[in-house]
Amino acid sequence: MDNIKRYLGRKNYKRIKGWYLRLLSLPFGNNLNKLASIYKSDKWGKHFYTSHYQNHFRKYKFKRVNLFEIGVGGYHFPDIGGNSLRMWKRYFPFGKISSIDIYDKTFFQESRIKIFQGSQTDAVFLNNVIDEIGFPDIIIDDGSHINSHVIETFQILFPLLKEGGIYVIEDTETSYWPDYGGDSENLSSSNTTMNYFKSLVDCLNHKEFLIKDYEPTYYDLNIISIHFYHNLIFIFKGSNNEPSGIDPTNEKSTLVDELYI
Repeated sequence: MDNIKRYLGRKNYKRIKGWYLRLLSLPFGNNLNKLASIYKSDKWGKHFYTSHYQNHFRKYKFKRVNLFEIGVGGYHFPDIGGNSLRMWKRYFPFGKISSIDIYDKTFFQESRIKIFQGSQTDAVFLNNVIDEIGFPDIIIDDGSHINSHVIETFQILFPLLKEGGIYVIEDTETSYWPDYGGDSENLSSSNTTMNYFKSLVDCLNHKEFLIKDYEPTYYDLNIISIHFYHNLIFIFKGSNNEPSGIDPTNEKSTLVDELYI
């Protein structure tokens, strides 16, 4: 394979390989598990993410979706990676795929795939990227997997996600790995990815809080659903404006008043 790559040159090899994979994937355009296998994305096989992705992303299949993924793959090697980006491009035939990586991965740019170099915790860089690509419908964090990075990136990017969009965190197993800032012993640590996003579940029910003059947070008002899977989290953005199930002029308001007497 290396001899073929040297003979053809990196760019010609990439172009020929791209055409070959597109032909190979023709019968499987609706099957993300199969596409992940063909494009050698670790989202299926090493992990088991693509079944969940297909379930949640089905509504975007034939739309002009704007997908932004953090992490191209391949570490510091300039011509290794991009597998998932090509998979997304194949699955979303009208989609625009953008990505960032701490290393220079621009070798993998092609029609409908745009790649930027920079840090996932650099707010200025991230805002500049969004200014260029537009507000995403989907954001996927498959970046450093360091707990503090995951949380900080979410805090920067979730407000820039479109209304009705989906934010995904991959590889949350690092929540339990000390080398990534995780903790397997103190499962209540507020510094881990899992516990941070578990704390946001209460946002869904902020209208039931018995706190006088409570001011809802941005996340209270803009998260409508959170789905946890093995090593994977989906956060759905929308207007969390459903009224309380309790009549505020009756039992709930009475109970709140009694608590503050």
